[in-house]
Amino acid sequence: MARDYGDVSLVRLGNRRVHLLNHPDLIKDLLVTEQRRFHKGRGLELAKHLLGEGLLTSEDEFHRRQRRLMQPAFHSQRIASYASAMVQHAERTSERWSRLVAQTPTPPVVDIHQEMMRLTLGIVGKTLFNTEVEDQAREIGQAIATSMELFRSFTTLPFAPLLERLPLPSTWRFLKARERLDATIYGLIKDRRSTGEDRGDLLSMLLMAQDDEGSGGMSDRQVRDEAMTLFLAGHETTSNALTWTWYLLSQHPAVETRLHAEIDQVLGGRSAVAEDMHRLVYTWQVLAESMRLYPPAWVIGRRAIEDYEVAGYRIPRDSIVLASQWVTQRDARFFPEPDRFDPDRWTEVARAARPRFAYFPFGGGARVCIGEQFAWLEGVLVLATLARRWRPRLAPGHAVALQPTITLRPRGGMKMDLYGVGNS
Repeated sequence: MARDYGDVSLVRLGNRRVHLLNHPDLIKDLLVTEQRRFHKGRGLELAKHLLGEGLLTSEDEFHRRQRRLMQPAFHSQRIASYASAMVQHAERTSERWSRLVAQTPTPPVVDIHQEMMRLTLGIVGKTLFNTEVEDQAREIGQAIATSMELFRSFTTLPFAPLLERLPLPSTWRFLKARERLDATIYGLIKDRRSTGEDRGDLLSMLLMAQDDEGSGGMSDRQVRDEAMTLFLAGHETTSNALTWTWYLLSQHPAVETRLHAEIDQVLGGRSAVAEDMHRLVYTWQVLAESMRLYPPAWVIGRRAIEDYEVAGYRIPRDSIVLASQWVTQRDARFFPEPDRFDPDRWTEVARAARPRFAYFPFGGGARVCIGEQFAWLEGVLVLATLARRWRPRLAPGHAVALQPTITLRPRGGMKMDLYGVGNS
């Protein structure tokens, strides 16, 4: 649509008008300047079946109140305190890979996407709930995968709101998966409420949060909804970002060599710490460029709650308006040779030369991802920790394909051979 019709385009899906905006100035208006004239799109309205009224799905004053309550949990000092858990879980993964290598005469083949899902699930379990859920990763991961896949199916059907009430096999699987996730989270909430203990994790912050305007804290249901949102978003998006980063590094050995040189220079063989986030400049650039090409959140949808004019076009009330990271972040006007993987696009000089919303992997405005700092810290520290010892290579014959659901997953996983540094 953007290629054929320019920065404002329209398609009709049934009785719905869907507009795509593809210029940073128009995207800024959508997400920042005029954001109060829009609600979330149909997909995230349906996501309430899974996430409830969490930050991702709630609207208006309720959303603003929840954001105020949760903001202290994402203070930079609090985020930095989670660095050790991030590094420890990455080192645990590295040690497990070493055991796999020791068991086979040739480099073992792993699904790096499943590996990153397992790793980031362990990290979010520790930092959100101060509990070890990595051992439950397969079961919980399957529940999440089932929920995501069935949610994708629901959002494509015009009668989706009715599906949850029908005795269909897909509906039953969705409800069972949601029950599994609910049981995990409500169990942790109940345990924490009974002790009143601050364990230094995000759940403690949610339970202790009080509104300065005097409306109290969160109910168990509100805590559940926010915890579920953080639980899913906190590992799904980062695992996808890391997966695509490993793939891109395997295809660009010069970038990989430069990455390893920086890691060796900065870490010198020691474990990474929070302060290394600002020293691992090229590592950050690699991750930023990976998320440009393969943004974990690849499209943002909004629904106009009143008529809206953009670039001379009238967008009627109740129309859907899209802004796509996948499209805009591959636009040659802002990123010359847009399909080329080039981390040097992310030097300070290069960033300053581009419009702000030419790149928006975490959204923007009042609804910018509250966990953005957490995600950058986790991504950089995990990448640096694993790349100290490993150079995964795409397995021969593995076809890389996209699976654009709520997030941008690799269809069929990402099979890679595990090579140690110096052995690839």
